[in-house]
Amino acid sequence: MADFGLAKEAWFRTFLKLPNGIASHDTFGRVFAMINPKEFAQCFIHWTQSLRRSLPREIVAIDGKTLRRSHHRKSGRQAIHMVSAWARDNGLVLGQLKTDEKSNEITIIPQLLRSLELAGCIVTLDAMGCQKNIAKEIHEADADYVLALKGNHEVVHEEVKTFLEDAHAQNFKKVEHDFLETVEKDHGRIETRRYWITEKIDWFADRPKWEALQAVGMVESVRQIDDQTTTERRFYLTSLKADAREFARAVRGHWSIENNLHWILDVCFAEDQCRIRTNYAAQNMAVLRHITLNLLKSDTTKKRGIKSKQKNAAWDNAYLLHLLKI
Repeated sequence: MADFGLAKEAWFRTFLKLPNGIASHDTFGRVFAMINPKEFAQCFIHWTQSLRRSLPREIVAIDGKTLRRSHHRKSGRQAIHMVSAWARDNGLVLGQLKTDEKSNEITIIPQLLRSLELAGCIVTLDAMGCQKNIAKEIHEADADYVLALKGNHEVVHEEVKTFLEDAHAQNFKKVEHDFLETVEKDHGRIETRRYWITEKIDWFADRPKWEALQAVGMVESVRQIDDQTTTERRFYLTSLKADAREFARAVRGHWSIENNLHWILDVCFAEDQCRIRTNYAAQNMAVLRHITLNLLKSDTTKKRGIKSKQKNAAWDNAYLLHLLKI
């Protein structure tokens, strides 16, 4: 940052006074280590709302990511883990919070949900977020949910799995449902996805404990690469009606947080290689990366990838100023 500031000092002086010149490396380090991360994250959320377009049934995927090199062995501090909310259709990070060192995503997700405007959205979470209190928080925010089921809810997972696989074995003849099949072909790989969703859940003893639960769903993914075929089935609890197309859109939409956020943070921003770790600096820098990504995603003047936009911003002062004004 200090080197960039020195290289661009003449340009910065066109709109900044800079009576003491460009701040030093150590000054930048102290500032980011001292900024209150909760206040900074809240400012980020308010700003993002100004960029966000109102879209019906927007998919909001929530997932966590560990900043792998933010640990400090000497002090015993673990790498920090950030939970982010990603709006798939807007292509924006809506907000993020850091989990406590001795806790996990389950405790921080409700706080993140309360900080966001989610009315009318479909919120998706992986198995870690499949919790009764989280389903309640989403429903109280006037949103719907699609929650992945895995072994962390061993009894519920087994009940839903058994019911849907039994129904599948009988071609769902006795179970009213909706169904969708999609086929994707890419680079020699053929992936067939089948979606079943049913509102027939009167058999589910825990239904009253899951706020607004409407249906259960199953996704079967069959992947063919050359002569090898693999099959995977996943199971879900959802407040959606039995609409397979909407269910499929939510399930597929959840993976966008991996491809369009986490992957980009690692590949384009080298987040996992960042060794910043003093006080609050690591989580504040995570917010700063999210700010930058939102600016680059919001720009429509250049039809190119994030890495190319980053290079253009470094080379072209006019383009950089355009981004800062978004």
